[in-house]
Amino acid sequence: MTQESQPNATLLRTALYPCHLATDARMVDFGGWEMPIQYRGILAEHAAVRSAVGVFDLSHMGRLYARGADALAVAQWLTTNDVSRLAPGRAQYSLFCAEDGRILDDVIVYNLDPEILIVVNASNRLKLLAWIEQQRSVGLAGLDVQIHDATLETAMIGFQGPESARLLQEIAGAPLDDLRYYAAVSTTVSGRTALIGRTGYTGEDGFEVIVSAADGSWLWDLLLEERGGVQPLACGLGARDTLRLEMGMALYGHEIDETRNPYEAGLGRVVRLQKGEFSGRPALTEISERGLERKLVGFELTAGGVPRQGYPIVAGGEHVGEVTSGNVSPSLNKPIGMAYVPVASADIGSEIGVEIRGRQIGARVVPLPFYEHRTRKSATSQSSRG
Repeated sequence: MTQESQPNATLLRTALYPCHLATDARMVDFGGWEMPIQYRGILAEHAAVRSAVGVFDLSHMGRLYARGADALAVAQWLTTNDVSRLAPGRAQYSLFCAEDGRILDDVIVYNLDPEILIVVNASNRLKLLAWIEQQRSVGLAGLDVQIHDATLETAMIGFQGPESARLLQEIAGAPLDDLRYYAAVSTTVSGRTALIGRTGYTGEDGFEVIVSAADGSWLWDLLLEERGGVQPLACGLGARDTLRLEMGMALYGHEIDETRNPYEAGLGRVVRLQKGEFSGRPALTEISERGLERKLVGFELTAGGVPRQGYPIVAGGEHVGEVTSGNVSPSLNKPIGMAYVPVASADIGSEIGVEIRGRQIGARVVPLPFYEHRTRKSATSQSSRG
């Protein structure tokens, strides 16, 4: 019996839950999972990823495998990006969109020929499984595919930071120098079967490793061992959030959700209208032609304060939106945030305000990302989620 089928279960737990308790992690509810928000402290964990390497439990993320003769065609219908462009071993950032163009989730699609792996957000996994079943009577009618949810059968661990490649190579069974950003290889780690992807959500070079749930705790302990004079640090959701915010990466439930469309979220680059039919294409075509009323922007406060999610955004003396994500950047030591604003206030350099505890604090629209990406990527391959 899985935890999901237990009548008294409230929060799901990853295979690494005992490891988190053993290291005195502070646990919180995140997307229906009991997850570590921090161990030693968010600032220390953030700094470890920027300077050396951090280890993250990502096992709450959904891992859905499409298998069968039409697996690629199914992924092509479900997602906005062009899966046909994916060579075996490559991955791409993409979106699931509803018929009316609303964002259901942002996902990573891996071509693991002959199967397709789609990594989805933890809070959306069950919703998306139901939605995919509904699509069998629409775009997936007659296609040969089986969707297998491997989330509870596997563990997924992030190994992120400038030292990650050097340290992981010591225990990986495949050469990592040739593994490109947004690519994956089926190999081993210290002799045990693993899928290693050069992906992440931190803006640093790094990897996400998938193993069986039975090997999860073993891999966690292995990756935390001191190696090559570097001591990796266990990192929680708090550091993951400050890291991704500095990179201007969207987070579901903050910058994107079912009230937003890809174009206003700055994700039009992963909508390939020319690829053929897919879920939401007619509506997205209309939105792209109609133009936008609001856009997601990055901003910096010009005075002190911390711009928290939900704080009002003011422009021209009017309340025009709310902060979607905000904090004091540990790397830049300045208050930063993201918000949707009217197109007239979205140009770089535009002056806006953030209302903090009844006081309006000045802010300025700035380019994204706030912090320079240090991943192995080309200028045209920027993703918003890893």
